[in-house]
Amino acid sequence: MALEVKGKVLNILPAQSGEGRNGRWEKQEFVIETMDQYPKKICFSAWGDKTSAVKQLTIGEEITVSFNLESREYNQRWYTEARAWKIEKGGQSSGGGVDMPPISENDIPPENNEDSGLPF
Repeated sequence: MALEVKGKVLNILPAQSGEGRNGRWEKQEFVIETMDQYPKKICFSAWGDKTSAVKQLTIGEEITVSFNLESREYNQRWYTEARAWKIEKGGQSSGGGVDMPPISENDIPPENNEDSGLPF
Protein backbone atom coordinates (compact mmCIF):
# COMPACT_ATOMS: atom_id res chain seq x y z
CA MET A 1 0.00 0.00 0.00
CA ALA A 2 1.66 3.24 -1.15
CA LEU A 3 0.47 6.51 0.39
CA GLU A 4 1.53 10.14 0.00
CA VAL A 5 1.33 13.18 2.27
CA LYS A 6 2.50 16.79 2.07
CA GLY A 7 3.72 18.82 5.00
CA LYS A 8 6.42 20.92 6.64
CA VAL A 9 9.43 19.39 8.35
CA LEU A 10 9.15 19.90 12.13
CA ASN A 11 12.03 17.80 13.44
CA ILE A 12 14.85 15.57 12.23
CA LEU A 13 15.76 12.96 14.82
CA PRO A 14 19.28 11.56 15.32
CA ALA A 15 20.35 8.74 13.01
CA GLN A 16 20.40 5.23 14.46
CA SER A 17 22.49 2.29 13.28
CA GLY A 18 23.41 -1.17 14.39
CA GLU A 19 24.15 -4.76 13.45
CA GLY A 20 21.47 -7.35 12.79
CA ARG A 21 21.43 -10.88 11.48
CA ASN A 22 21.24 -9.46 7.92
CA GLY A 23 24.21 -7.13 8.46
CA ARG A 24 24.55 -3.44 9.24
CA TRP A 25 21.43 -1.23 9.25
CA GLU A 26 20.83 2.53 9.41
CA LYS A 27 17.62 4.35 10.25
CA GLN A 28 16.73 8.08 10.28
CA GLU A 29 13.40 9.43 11.56
CA PHE A 30 11.82 12.79 10.86
CA VAL A 31 8.54 14.49 11.76
CA ILE A 32 6.32 16.55 9.47
CA GLU A 33 3.12 18.49 10.10
CA THR A 34 0.39 18.37 7.47
CA MET A 35 -1.07 21.60 6.18
CA ASP A 36 -4.70 20.48 6.44
CA GLN A 37 -7.47 22.39 8.19
CA TYR A 38 -6.66 20.27 11.24
CA PRO A 39 -2.88 19.68 10.99
CA LYS A 40 -1.49 16.31 12.06
CA LYS A 41 2.06 15.44 13.07
CA ILE A 42 3.51 12.28 11.53
CA CYS A 43 6.82 10.59 12.35
CA PHE A 44 8.38 8.80 9.35
CA SER A 45 11.35 6.47 9.25
CA ALA A 46 13.82 6.13 6.38
CA TRP A 47 16.01 3.04 6.16
CA GLY A 48 19.30 2.31 4.40
CA ASP A 49 20.14 4.51 1.42
CA LYS A 50 16.94 6.58 1.96
CA THR A 51 18.58 8.18 5.03
CA SER A 52 20.70 10.37 2.73
CA ALA A 53 17.52 12.18 1.58
CA VAL A 54 16.58 12.90 5.20
CA LYS A 55 20.02 14.39 5.90
CA GLN A 56 19.36 16.98 3.16
CA LEU A 57 16.12 18.24 4.76
CA THR A 58 15.83 21.49 6.72
CA ILE A 59 13.35 22.42 9.43
CA GLY A 60 10.35 24.32 8.01
CA GLU A 61 10.84 23.01 4.47
CA GLU A 62 7.76 21.81 2.54
CA ILE A 63 8.04 18.23 1.33
CA THR A 64 5.96 15.42 -0.11
CA VAL A 65 6.57 11.99 1.41
CA SER A 66 5.62 8.74 -0.31
CA PHE A 67 5.42 5.96 2.25
CA ASN A 68 4.12 2.54 3.20
CA LEU A 69 2.46 1.64 6.48
CA GLU A 70 3.65 -1.52 8.17
CA SER A 71 2.59 -3.10 11.46
CA ARG A 72 4.45 -5.73 13.47
CA GLU A 73 3.50 -7.74 16.53
CA TYR A 74 5.93 -8.07 19.42
CA ASN A 75 4.97 -9.65 22.76
CA GLN A 76 1.27 -9.48 21.90
CA ARG A 77 1.45 -5.73 21.14
CA TRP A 78 1.25 -4.14 17.69
CA TYR A 79 3.58 -1.40 16.47
CA THR A 80 2.96 0.60 13.29
CA GLU A 81 5.64 2.34 11.28
CA ALA A 82 5.36 4.83 8.40
CA ARG A 83 8.34 3.94 6.15
CA ALA A 84 9.30 6.71 3.72
CA TRP A 85 10.49 5.47 0.33
CA LYS A 86 10.52 8.79 -1.54
CA ILE A 87 10.94 12.37 -0.33
CA GLU A 88 10.36 15.29 -2.70
CA LYS A 89 11.21 18.85 -1.75
CA GLY A 90 8.82 21.74 -2.33
CA GLY A 91 5.66 19.73 -1.64
CA GLN A 92 5.45 18.84 -5.32
CA SER A 93 4.19 15.41 -6.27
CA SER A 94 5.28 13.65 -9.44
CA GLY A 95 2.96 10.73 -8.85
CA GLY A 96 0.69 11.73 -11.72
CA GLY A 97 -2.32 11.71 -9.42
CA VAL A 98 -5.46 13.59 -10.29
CA ASP A 99 -6.73 16.29 -7.95
CA MET A 100 -10.42 15.74 -7.37
CA PRO A 101 -12.64 18.82 -7.49
CA PRO A 102 -14.51 19.67 -4.28
CA ILE A 103 -18.03 18.29 -3.89
CA SER A 104 -20.85 20.79 -3.61
CA GLU A 105 -24.48 20.31 -2.60
CA ASN A 106 -25.51 20.42 -6.28
CA ASP A 107 -23.43 17.27 -6.93
CA ILE A 108 -25.50 15.16 -4.50
CA PRO A 109 -28.60 13.63 -6.10
CA PRO A 110 -31.93 14.23 -4.34
CA GLU A 111 -33.32 11.48 -2.15
CA ASN A 112 -35.79 9.13 -3.77
CA ASN A 113 -38.65 8.59 -1.31
CA GLU A 114 -40.31 5.94 -3.47
CA ASP A 115 -40.35 2.36 -2.22
CA SER A 116 -37.68 0.63 -4.31
CA GLY A 117 -38.34 -2.79 -2.80
CA LEU A 118 -34.86 -2.90 -1.26
CA PRO A 119 -34.60 -3.89 2.40
CA PHE A 120 -32.34 -0.94 3.24
